[in-house]
Amino acid sequence: MEDLQNFEKEWAKMLRGEIYDATHPEFLRRLAVTRQKLWEFNSMQPMMLADQRRILREILGSCGEKFHVNQPFRCDYGCNIHIGENFFANFNLTILDEAEVRIGDFAFIGPNVSIYTACHPLDATTRNTTVEWAEPVTIGHNVWIGGSAVILPGVTIGDNVVVGAGSVVTRDVPSDCVVAGNPARIIKRL
Repeated sequence: MEDLQNFEKEWAKMLRGEIYDATHPEFLRRLAVTRQKLWEFNSMQPMMLADQRRILREILGSCGEKFHVNQPFRCDYGCNIHIGENFFANFNLTILDEAEVRIGDFAFIGPNVSIYTACHPLDATTRNTTVEWAEPVTIGHNVWIGGSAVILPGVTIGDNVVVGAGSVVTRDVPSDCVVAGNPARIIKRL
């Protein structure tokens, strides 16, 4: 009972963006449960779309009625991921969802996109203690993220945004623009 109460405190710290102990046994158990479900999803025959959606609904925190995620897909917990209506993700989407990841309606995610919320200390001695923290990512409506783009912790992307292929988004992006590069910069207003 005490161990579960300790976990609940660590989980709450994680969701609040505070430093927490990422090696608590319950974190590891929950990661294993999600990985098992992901293995099932990623191992399904491509034509088994209804079964794929059923498993994703079990994994994700919330999702719209219409969505599609190409195999393979990877995440940490899944329950902290919320996707809107008419969501499409191409092959190899990776979401590290220690904090919430919220993605709006009509989001199109290219292949090999990574979205990270987990943060680690810069100091090696502190980093080696396995503590970490997480910062949420929010992606608006009508966003297209090009292939191999990376969205870093704490980033908010506005509505009607295009993120160029291969971009690394390190800071917030306002609505109605195209960003590209490493780090991503506004290259065009829409």
